[in-house]
Amino acid sequence: MLYKLLILTLFLSLSACSNDESTTGKHTEKGGHVEHANHKDAEHHGKEKQASHDDHAEHKDDEHHDSEKQGSHDDHAEHKDDEHHGSKKQTSHSDHAEHKDNEHHDEKQEADDGHGHGGHEEAPESVDITVAQMQAAGIVVEALKLSDVKTSIRAPGEIKLNAYNTIKVSPRINAQVLARHAVLGEEVVKGQALVTLSSVEMAEAQGQLLLADKEWVRVKKLGRKVVSARRYITAKVEYEKTYANAKAFGMNEDEIKNLLSQKHSADGSFKLVAQQAGRIIHDKFIVGELVEAGYELMVITDESTMWVEARVTPQVTNSVNIGNNAEVFLGNEKFPAKVMQLHHSLDETTRTSAIRLEVKNDDDRLHAGMFVATFIETQNTSKALQVPEEAVLRSSDGDWQIMIEQDEAGEFKAVEVELKKVSNGMAIIGSKGANIIGPGTRVVTHGAFFVQSELAKGGFEIHNH
Repeated sequence: MLYKLLILTLFLSLSACSNDESTTGKHTEKGGHVEHANHKDAEHHGKEKQASHDDHAEHKDDEHHDSEKQGSHDDHAEHKDDEHHGSKKQTSHSDHAEHKDNEHHDEKQEADDGHGHGGHEEAPESVDITVAQMQAAGIVVEALKLSDVKTSIRAPGEIKLNAYNTIKVSPRINAQVLARHAVLGEEVVKGQALVTLSSVEMAEAQGQLLLADKEWVRVKKLGRKVVSARRYITAKVEYEKTYANAKAFGMNEDEIKNLLSQKHSADGSFKLVAQQAGRIIHDKFIVGELVEAGYELMVITDESTMWVEARVTPQVTNSVNIGNNAEVFLGNEKFPAKVMQLHHSLDETTRTSAIRLEVKNDDDRLHAGMFVATFIETQNTSKALQVPEEAVLRSSDGDWQIMIEQDEAGEFKAVEVELKKVSNGMAIIGSKGANIIGPGTRVVTHGAFFVQSELAKGGFEIHNH
């Protein structure tokens, strides 16, 4: 009995174990997947551990650099836009401003110091020129000395026609204009036909001249032995009178010759010709117009020389003599002139006296009616420093300067001066600022341009160091 009970208990135990195994099997099978996953991790971590580490290293070098590169760059960009612009933006701008004011300025100063951009301060103050160079360039050095210089006065003036070189073209008898042969502004030569006129008086004069000429020719042919002395003289006088009348009315020598040779009929026509070369500055008529004797048809003037009338006080006139030098300024243009006449009457309105100047106008720059400024020399003199005009030059800054010799011969320095006046090729100069010049100062009077060029050349070489 006990034996059966033991067997039953064992059987139940085996049944329970069987159920546990079945359940455990299921669990095992289910857990197998887990174990399989764990196995996969284990095996992968076991067998492929080294590869995983290698891949990881490669991934770190490649994938991380590839995958994270963009992120790094994006982060960097974001960092640049946010952190740099946020946290460092003010600092960056401040540093930049400070850098611009300090470092850039320092670098620029260093660059200037290195390349000579410091301006004219780096240019040499003097230049040495050898004796051979001075002789080749024609450099002459002379000591300044005080000279007697005539003082001058300034006066307003007006350009006038030179009346001595101006003529009016007008008929001597009443006539009608038949044709025009020259126009306003045209340059004409002496003897050139200007206008053709016709007149009844001229026709009568031409007819009388033809009759007188034929009578005179006949009497001359017969001679004094055949005709009486009275007839001979009368014929000759009549011919000369009619010839003079025709010429006085306006016919020229060629026209009279053509008339007497029957190449020209006595129709009363004749031409007015230019009595001198010049330019037509006045022309006031139309073809077909009837004009009276003395009517001003044209005005011809030679503008190579013009007059200038300067108005001054009577006291000033007493200190000016005929022949004194003068200068006429039209804007910045200067024209040399001479005093040719002093008026001895005052203008009724301004109560001033006129000084007439004669000025050359070769370039045709001066025309009647222009207002100008004049400088007229007087007989009064004063002491002043005077050098040839070529010794005074313009500097690069536009100031006037001269070349002064230093303590050693051949060493020259440019010194700015005040240019007071230039007349007849001589310049009157004075000290300017701290640059003191006076009698005894040795100045380059000829060849100053060469010295200035050598100074500029030295400055150019340093500037481009």
